[in-house]
Amino acid sequence: MKRREFLTAAGVTLATAGREPTSASAATGPAAPQPRNPVKMHVGCQRGPTSPAMLQLFKRHGVEHICGYPPNPGPRGHWTTEELERTRDQCEAHRIHLDMVALPFLTSSHIDHEKRGAIVLGQSPERDRDIEDIQKMIQTCAKVGIPSFKYNLSLLGVLRTHATPGRGGASHSTWRIAEARPSTPLTRAGHVTEEIAWERITYFLDRVIPVCNENKVRAACHPHDPGVPPEGYQGVCRVLGTVDGLKKFVSIQESPYHGLNFCLGTVAEMLADPGREIFDIIRHFGRRQKIFNIHFRNIRGHRGDFQEVYPDEGDVDMFQAAHTLHEVGYTGMLMPDHVPHNPSDPSGSEDFAFCYGYIKGILRALEAQSDR
Repeated sequence: MKRREFLTAAGVTLATAGREPTSASAATGPAAPQPRNPVKMHVGCQRGPTSPAMLQLFKRHGVEHICGYPPNPGPRGHWTTEELERTRDQCEAHRIHLDMVALPFLTSSHIDHEKRGAIVLGQSPERDRDIEDIQKMIQTCAKVGIPSFKYNLSLLGVLRTHATPGRGGASHSTWRIAEARPSTPLTRAGHVTEEIAWERITYFLDRVIPVCNENKVRAACHPHDPGVPPEGYQGVCRVLGTVDGLKKFVSIQESPYHGLNFCLGTVAEMLADPGREIFDIIRHFGRRQKIFNIHFRNIRGHRGDFQEVYPDEGDVDMFQAAHTLHEVGYTGMLMPDHVPHNPSDPSGSEDFAFCYGYIKGILRALEAQSDR
């Protein structure tokens, strides 16, 4: 979205606030109020740890909804009720809503660096132990009032090549498949075909989603980042790295509690023309109520060749993306993710602060539109 368009949308109410009523309106009295479509989305974040210092940082920047990180349960494998209650109470003490938690395993790490990878490796009985721990955490989330959790089903983690320069000395995380050189031909997972990948995913969903249904807790899965060629990468086919793959995924164990941690950047990375294609994809999943959380980030490029950039400089019109989410009735968090790296700010706080403000500006512009 261009700056002029953004300011025009955000300032629409200011432009009309001081006008005198026309003779027609003066003669007929005030117009009848028009039905509104209020904007219920809000800026969120998933930065950890969920500590007093981080919660204060969120609060200072107007972030009042988060994905939290309860204490790592270690060898026990699952959170206790007391651990989740402490995390929830800590958020509430700072007047921050704990909308979601991140599972302590099934993260986005590469399988060669992951200790608890039995679910994605298809190893029994270890995967049954891990699934049982997830079932217990779902039940505990329900007990303490946490409505959703996010997770990954990834063997390759987040694939990137070398960083590329951005504005003001920032650097962009970049993926160029033509330049990719895997450290090993195969991971410890060996060859994983599409058939094998779907068998493992289905095994997991068949045992987890019924527990989500019973406890009314939503499970939000992140897509594979990025998608790779059909023959795979390091021997692994990434079935959640295409839009068709995501459509198949949400059709397994059809449920209102089974959906996506919909990363705009990752989905854009799947496309030949993300600036044109992304909106209909949002509509497809949004109208089916399969979008449980949004990673609100932008890219420059396309499938197999892209940079992760600031939200105002990529190929996707982020105002239009938010407008489309509002159109389909999305009411959750828009959270920054994978912000460019700024060497003068190793913690990333400056870059995240820019993104919080950008998202809040977009939401205000949407509210102004809905008031017209």
